[in-house]
Parts: sequence; structure tokens; C-alpha cells
Amino acid sequence: MFSPIVVNPALFLLLLLSSSEFRPVVESVGINYGQVADNLPEPGKVVKILSSLGISKVRIYDTNPKILTAFANSGIELIITVPDDMVGRLTDSDQAVEWVTANVKPFYPSTRISGIAVGNEVYTTDDDALKTNLVQAMVSIHKALVQLNLNTSSIHVSTANSLAVLQDSYPPSSGSFKPELVNVISPFLRFLAATGAPFWINAYPYFTYKDSHNLVPLDYVLFNPNVGMDDPFTKLHYDNMLYAQVDAVVFALARMGFGGVDVRVAETGWPSKGDSDEFGATAENARDYNKNLVVRQIAGEGTPLRPDRRLEVYLFALFNEDLKPGPTSERNYGLYKPDGTMSYNVGLTASATSAQSITLTSSSQTALTSTASASSASPVTPITYYWITICFLTYQCLITFQIK
Repeated sequence: MFSPIVVNPALFLLLLLSSSEFRPVVESVGINYGQVADNLPEPGKVVKILSSLGISKVRIYDTNPKILTAFANSGIELIITVPDDMVGRLTDSDQAVEWVTANVKPFYPSTRISGIAVGNEVYTTDDDALKTNLVQAMVSIHKALVQLNLNTSSIHVSTANSLAVLQDSYPPSSGSFKPELVNVISPFLRFLAATGAPFWINAYPYFTYKDSHNLVPLDYVLFNPNVGMDDPFTKLHYDNMLYAQVDAVVFALARMGFGGVDVRVAETGWPSKGDSDEFGATAENARDYNKNLVVRQIAGEGTPLRPDRRLEVYLFALFNEDLKPGPTSERNYGLYKPDGTMSYNVGLTASATSAQSITLTSSSQTALTSTASASSASPVTPITYYWITICFLTYQCLITFQIK
């Protein structure tokens, strides 16, 4: 009689997830262009700022036609957003066609719309109707893109999620979704897998440091040199919190059978100013966080789980926004002040070409595959999903039974 085979679930998932089969190409770090302010430059001037820095990926939180027009022929990719209060209406296919006709068709492809974010952090709201309507709205918008002969291989439909969707995130290999969200989030993951769209997360190590500054080393969250931490199950070493958060999401997806879905960071940043109880909100820390992250982006870094797959990241944010409610930090995430001067110097230049000189542009790097965007990914073939499914089912069987 054979001895029982002991299967480490985290190691099994590690082997599956670290496969080098998925590799999209990412051209540059992205940035969020929020507009909750009354003193920002005109969109045309914003395009000039972005172009001078070589930033080629931008996310906005609406479908402002002035911005969409200003970005035409700029070469900058733009993710637009359906606000939460529109999601319910867009479950209706006719309404979705009308929305796409008004907000996408007149501008595309001159304006390089690369994605449509439907709502923001929906699954961590208290609005059950919004959660229920989200996927149907996505389906309707995707069908509208097809009906209007727009390029669905270049325009993905997804949404950004708070890390609060996770039940466990430490260590990364324990990553799992909250049990109460599993049923409602499963159709969303199926939609992403079917359309090749990415799973976007808003990840802010700053919040963890602010709330636990006596326990969390500052250098660990700022990407500065530090001893880091080892995942006790995968034995992977993490020298920064952001990568650990991302890999926790990857493990959570894999546990639900969606290890082939790409994970990207929709928002991450650090405030340069805060209230007296907002520990760590300083210009020095904000500079270090963003500068160190940009250096890693230019180097084409992936996470420890997927080291050869460059992580796609959108910094938050381009400008300080003076009308945002909440604590002082909320109005001070910008790399720039509204007058166009830097809030702090992270060394951004348009002419530099290396990580050492900290440019925002870089030669294309090889990273994780998704079929989401033709400009940022290669297609994931059906055979890929076949093998993912086979491996995942085998994993489930191994942890359920002992072979004797």
C-alpha cells in the first residue's frame, strides 16, 4: 500500500500560476486623471503634459467629451468609466447601444479607447442591486460594441475592485474571496474569462501602513531596501507590499478556477499631505513610493509569483483634486499641482530611456497574457483555458482524496 500523498495547495497553485504561457506586452506605466476639482488645466494642456512625459495610458472616471476630443490622435490609450448610477440602466440592451453610440463611437478610433470600466469598487458597496446588475450591464455594453462594429479585442469591459473583496490576503498564497461575495462575483469572473478582460484592483499599501504603522515597516511599503517577508507555503520572497497584494488576488482567482484571468492595478498611490492622524502622508514618502514603483515598471518587473510577466499599473493620480471630500490626504494624491508644477520630484523625463534615469516610457516587455487588449496582450487560446481547467480539477481532487 502506498503512503498518502501530501499535497500543498499553495505550491500546486504556484506551479500552475507561474506558467510562462501567458505574456502580454505593456508599453508604459499608466496614470489616473481625476477631475474632482475646479482649477485643473484644460484637457488640451493635460495631453501636452502627458505626451511630454511619454505617458501612454490614462484612466478617467467619466466620459467627458472634452477629454475624449482632446485625446484624439495623441496616441494615448484611454479607459473610460460608466458611473455607478448608470449601471442599472445599462442592463437594458437598447440603453447600452445608446450609451456606446454616444460615448464611444463618435471618438473611436481617433481617441484610443482601450477599456470601459463599469462602476468602481461595486462589490464592496452596500448596494445589492448594483452588485446584481453589474455583470448584465457589462454583457450589454460588450454586445453593443459588437453590434456597432467596434473592436472588442481592443476595448475591454471590466471594473475596478477594492482589495476588501478578499477574505484573506496574508500570506499571499492564502488569498481568497469573501464567502458572501463568491456567488455574486462568479458570473463576473466568467465574463472576464470569456471576453479576455482583466481583473482590475485598487491597491493602496499606504492605507495598511496608516492603520498599522507600528507593525508594518515603512521601507516594505515604499519599495525601499528591506528584509521583506517569505510566504511560508510558496517560499516566495516579497520585498514590497503591493506585489504581495497582487499575488493574493491571483491566488484568490485561481481558487475559484480563474487562474488565467489577468490581474492589473487600476489605482495605487501615496498622498503627499494628510491630517495629523494620517501617518506616513508626506511628500517624501509619496515621492519614494511613486519613484520606486516607476523604476520597477520601467525595468519590466513582475510579481514574485509571475516574475516574467510585467505588472500593469496605473498611478493615482495625475493632479491634486481640491474638491474631493474626506480627509486632507484625499486631495493630495497628485504627482502634479493644478498649475502644472510637480507636487514632488520623482524624476520624470521625456527624453530618458532607462530605469536609472526614470522615464515613464520603456521598450516593450514581456508579461502576463490576457486577451483583453490587442495593444497590451496576446490572445489566450481555448487550449490554454482547457489546461487550466484540467489542472485545477486535478488540484481539487488531490486535496479531496488521499491516494493509497
